[in-house]
Amino acid sequence: MSVYTSVSDNEMHHLLTEYSLGDFHSLQGIAQGITNSNYFLHTSTGSYVLTVFETLQAEELPFFMDLTQHLSNNGVACPAPIAKKDGSLTATLANKPACIVSKLSGHDTSFPTAMQCHHTGAMLAKMHLAGTHFPQKMTNPRHSEWWTSSCEKLLPFLEKDEADLLQSEIAYLAQNPDTHLPSGIIHADLFKDNVLLNGEQVSGFIDFYYACNGSFVYDLAIAINDWARDANNHIVPELRDAFMRGYQSVRPLTREEQAYLKTAFRAGCVRFWVSRLLDFHFPAAGEMTFIKDPNVFRNLLLYYRG
Repeated sequence: MSVYTSVSDNEMHHLLTEYSLGDFHSLQGIAQGITNSNYFLHTSTGSYVLTVFETLQAEELPFFMDLTQHLSNNGVACPAPIAKKDGSLTATLANKPACIVSKLSGHDTSFPTAMQCHHTGAMLAKMHLAGTHFPQKMTNPRHSEWWTSSCEKLLPFLEKDEADLLQSEIAYLAQNPDTHLPSGIIHADLFKDNVLLNGEQVSGFIDFYYACNGSFVYDLAIAINDWARDANNHIVPELRDAFMRGYQSVRPLTREEQAYLKTAFRAGCVRFWVSRLLDFHFPAAGEMTFIKDPNVFRNLLLYYRG
């Protein structure tokens, strides 16, 4: 989450005439994350989250709105989209697509406990199972084709050792795809800042705007790469194992998924190393943006490669 698009009070007053959310009180920008413009919206009826989409187009949004509505209706803790008076779940603000969703209780954490990892893993598995009944599909926009083409764009900016590592890893992943593994709807970005917690319990998954179809073990690996990573970009076995136990208490991994897990961890590193390199070398202009360190996932990748 970031703020790239400034929204005036007058624009909010006008937008809220399309909703039954009471009178506008205030808007507070959210600085974390890097993709969309996000605000806490406070009105006379309560607090909500407003998102202005910087890259997604209006025609792409129904998938994400319908998905979160489906998951929320099927016991997955996540924000529910707020419908306008005409029943639609999306709006236009500052000439960009936008939406308002429910604001969940709880807070994210930078230093999770083993029990928080366990419950987050269990909720991720519950999300994977609930998503099997969701009829719509979305191709993963940031998988093998994307990181291969992005690598070519990045090569002129990389030192030789980094370029060699990235090219080598992408070649390895091309030879070891995950297309044969159980798949369905995945979150694809379940970092600590995208999970709200009340104590040890999960109160909600947020920011579903990278959600797509993909292998479940890849989604699990992406989450563990963040939840179980220490300050030295190594994996903490206690946190990794707790996350795995929580996940498998709801959906046990197949033998093939178990065998692929280390490759999935490496694929998750490549996905976020490449995206952070792109954000670093090709930053988007924004009022309040937060660019994350690309070296985190390079170093974690080196850890996995041994």
